[in-house]
Amino acid sequence: MDKEGIIVLDFGGQYNQLIARRVRECNVYCEVHPYNLDLDKIREMNPKGIIFTGGPNSVYGEDSPRCPKELLELGIPILGICYGSQLMAYVLGGSVATAPVSEYGRTEVEIETSSVLFQGVSEKTICWMSHTDYIEKAPAEFKVIAHTSVCPVAAMECTEKKLYAVQFHPEVMHTQEGAKMIANFTHNICGCIGNWKMDSFVEKTIIELRERIGSGKVLCGLSGGVDSAVAAVLLAKAIGKQLTCVFVDHGLLRKNEGDDVEAVFGPDGAYNLNFIRVNAQERFYAKLAGIEEPERKRKIIGEEFIRVFEEEAEKIGAVDFLVQGTIYSDVIESGLGKSATIKSHHNVGGLPEHIDFKEILEPLRLLFKDEVRNAGLELGLPEHLVFRQPFPGPGLGIRIVGAVTPEKVRIVQDADAIYREEIEKAGLDKNLGQYFAAISNMRSVGCMGDERTYDYAIVLRAVNTSDFMTAESAALPWDVLGRVTSRIVNEVKGVNRVLYDCTGKPPATIEFE
Repeated sequence: MDKEGIIVLDFGGQYNQLIARRVRECNVYCEVHPYNLDLDKIREMNPKGIIFTGGPNSVYGEDSPRCPKELLELGIPILGICYGSQLMAYVLGGSVATAPVSEYGRTEVEIETSSVLFQGVSEKTICWMSHTDYIEKAPAEFKVIAHTSVCPVAAMECTEKKLYAVQFHPEVMHTQEGAKMIANFTHNICGCIGNWKMDSFVEKTIIELRERIGSGKVLCGLSGGVDSAVAAVLLAKAIGKQLTCVFVDHGLLRKNEGDDVEAVFGPDGAYNLNFIRVNAQERFYAKLAGIEEPERKRKIIGEEFIRVFEEEAEKIGAVDFLVQGTIYSDVIESGLGKSATIKSHHNVGGLPEHIDFKEILEPLRLLFKDEVRNAGLELGLPEHLVFRQPFPGPGLGIRIVGAVTPEKVRIVQDADAIYREEIEKAGLDKNLGQYFAAISNMRSVGCMGDERTYDYAIVLRAVNTSDFMTAESAALPWDVLGRVTSRIVNEVKGVNRVLYDCTGKPPATIEFE
C-alpha cells in the first residue's frame, strides 16, 4: 500500500466490506482481499493490520477456507471476527466445536475492560452474535477477555503476538460499542494515525478513471437516484463530454419521477451532461407480463436495461464503456464473490451473460450508501439530491408482489406519493434510512360506503439504517400512520387495507421482494 492501511481477508461472510467501511470511518484506508492472498503479496503491501472476516463454514470442515500458520506469525496485528476468531483458535491449537446453544442477534457480553481492544467499552455490553460453532477452548498463549452466559470465549487475545479475536460482529450497528472496538484495533493496536478522508477517494478515482478510459466514449446508466447521480458527476469531472448519460424510463418509477429526473439532469439542468431519455414503459411491461418470481423479474429488468443501453450506444457510435452506480450492498446481496445470494440486483447479479460493451465501470462498487452520499457532497452535488430517498434500479418491479401490471403500478405510485408526502410533512424524512409503499399480492374483503369491496393491501415500510446492510423497522408515530392509511384508502382506487412492516434486516431485506 502507498499509505497506511488495514487489509480485510474475506472468508465468505456477508459483512466483509462492512468491516472495511467501519475501518474507513476511523479515517484509515482499507482494502478487501480473498482469504488466500499470497503471503509475499501481504508482506509487499505492508499493512498496519489485518482483519479476518466471518463466514458460513465450520473451521473443521474438509473444504473450509483456511489460512497458513505463517500468516499469524508475521508480527502484523490481526483481529479475527466470528469464523475468523474460530480459525485463529483452530490453527493455533485451540478447540472449536458445535456450540451447545447457538447465539443469534443481540447478546449481552461480559468484557475484560483492561484489554486494549476494549478500552472505553462497558463491562457489560450488547453485541451482535451469529454463530453455531464456538471456541470451546482458547489456544495456550491466549487470554480470554470476554464471555457470555453460553459462550466461554466471546473474545481472546495474545498481546505478545498482537493477535485478537471476537466471536461477535463489532462491525454491525447492533453491536452498541463496536465502533470503539474497531477504533481501538486500528489506532491503539495497529498504530494508525487516521489521515485518510473521502476527498482522497474522489481525487484518486477521478485520476484512475481518466487513465483507464483515455479518449474512449462512455455511456452511463442514469436512474436519477443517489448512486447513479454520483457516478455520473464523478465521470463528468473525469472525462467531460466523452460521457453520455442515458435515462431509461421503464414505467416502474415513482410518480412523476421521469419528468423530475429530466428536469435535473436534462438539457435545462445544471450539470451540462449529454443526456438521453428513453421512454420504454410498454417494452418493459411486455417483458414482465405474467412473471411473478422476484429473481426472474430482476433478471428480466436487468437484461432489458442492458439491451436499451446497447441500442443507444450503437446510435452514439464507438462506445466502449458502460458506467453503473453499483454500490457494495448491491454486490454483496447479489452473491458475487463468496457470499450467499440474497437477491440479484439488476445491475450486478441481474446482468445477462452477453454484454456488448468492452468494459463495465463501477466506480462506487466498494462504497456504502452513506459513503456514496459523502462522495456526492465532496463532488459538489446539492444536499436535496444527495439525501434523496434511495430507489432501486428495478424500481416498483420489486415493490409489486407478484406479476407487474399497469394497474398495480398506478396503485403503488399513488400510495407511495401520499406516504412520502405525509412523512415529509411530519418532519420525519431526514431521520429515516428509507421509506416507501409496496403493494402486496393479497386481496381482501372490505366495506366502503356500505358496499363490499375486494381490493389490494398496501404495505408501508420505513427503516433506520446507515449502511443498508442491517436495518431496524422505524417506530413511526401512530397518528402519522393513521393519516397515511386514511388518505390511501380514500384516494387510491383499488386499495381497501394498509399494513405496516415491522420486520428488520435481517431477517428481511429492506426492499419488499
